[in-house]
Amino acid sequence: MTAQPAFDLIFRNTLLRSSAAPVDIGVEGGRIAAIEPRLACETVEVDVGGRLALPGFVDTHIHLDKACLLGRCGHDHGSVSDAIRAVAGMKKDFTVEDVYARGAKVLERAIVHGTTRMRTHVEIDPRIGLRGFEAVKALKRDYAWAIDLSLCVFPQEGLTNDPGSEELLVQALRDGGDAIGGCPYMDTDPNAHLERIFDLAQEFDVDVDLHLDFDLDPSWWHLDEVCRQTERRNYQGRVAIGHATKLSALPPERMKAATAQLARSGVAVTVLPATDLYLMGREATHNVPRGLTLAHKLAGEGVLCSVATNNVLNPFTPFGDASLLRMANFYANVAHASVSEFDTCLDLVTELPARLMNLGDYGIKVGNPADLVVLDTQDSRFAIAELPDIVMGFKAGRQTFERQRPTLFGPG
Repeated sequence: MTAQPAFDLIFRNTLLRSSAAPVDIGVEGGRIAAIEPRLACETVEVDVGGRLALPGFVDTHIHLDKACLLGRCGHDHGSVSDAIRAVAGMKKDFTVEDVYARGAKVLERAIVHGTTRMRTHVEIDPRIGLRGFEAVKALKRDYAWAIDLSLCVFPQEGLTNDPGSEELLVQALRDGGDAIGGCPYMDTDPNAHLERIFDLAQEFDVDVDLHLDFDLDPSWWHLDEVCRQTERRNYQGRVAIGHATKLSALPPERMKAATAQLARSGVAVTVLPATDLYLMGREATHNVPRGLTLAHKLAGEGVLCSVATNNVLNPFTPFGDASLLRMANFYANVAHASVSEFDTCLDLVTELPARLMNLGDYGIKVGNPADLVVLDTQDSRFAIAELPDIVMGFKAGRQTFERQRPTLFGPG
């Protein structure tokens, strides 16, 4: 065994996706100080038992402010606009305490399901004001011990057609907004909407993360304008689009051209399987379209992609447990991913969304924060295939949760 300087903690027998055999991980001051086969040091030890460790799941697109609304309204919503109207009717009565409580419930579930980084979209407009933003800011502060939360402020119901929204967005960006989003299909002037969102992004030097092209009619879209704005402003690598379900409706030649355009412009795509599948194609009587853009195929062609949660238990998605591993499994099943593509599906909730969010300190590497979660498997493909338990998690070397194995009680 090689003599090493003192560590605060050592993870023993840890299997990494990059290692053929288990290794030890030495932690000092909350950061990874060494990764070697056998570290010699008398310190606190955690025996990982040869199981797979990941740096945690990364959720690039979730709405904590409007989660857990089941029971407050009927859920017979058949379209995106129906869901937006349903939440708009409720959010004027949201309080800071209400948003905080519902968001905390989802955050805690995400944490025990292994998520260590998250970007939440936060609605900003005259109906909700900054109440949702204030609540999510408090969640960011109060749960920093377990998860890094980034706030993407955006106008859900339009911008140019919704007086007062821009002033509130500016206020939120001045007060800690980490990124800015948009929803051009809800604006009477979509291109002006996008122009102003990019203006604000440059003014405050924040990334852009848009809701875009959320239907199955490929005869029109806003993708071209987003790519044009991205290139014109040299914002490649700082722009993402969520949903983009129109891409799923393109014939092969148009899809090939759109893929090349996205790759060239450096615009990332986030697929939101639970919501996209729930809301798309509901009017069909047979051969129902899935409305699911194939993120793993786009990723293979050089487009940065992620798979994320979006909504939990609300009119957009009356399902959800904030588990990104379950979402990746769900996506792989519906997207007809082959076993050889399971590792890419795992990438879609780990390495790739970390790149999308420009997280330079993500990963189990020397010098990075000692953030890791342990899965009860020895094969990353089986992480997707069998949904193993996530048995424990650590943030900056401090344990944040543990899941006990269930006990079977046989007869006698």
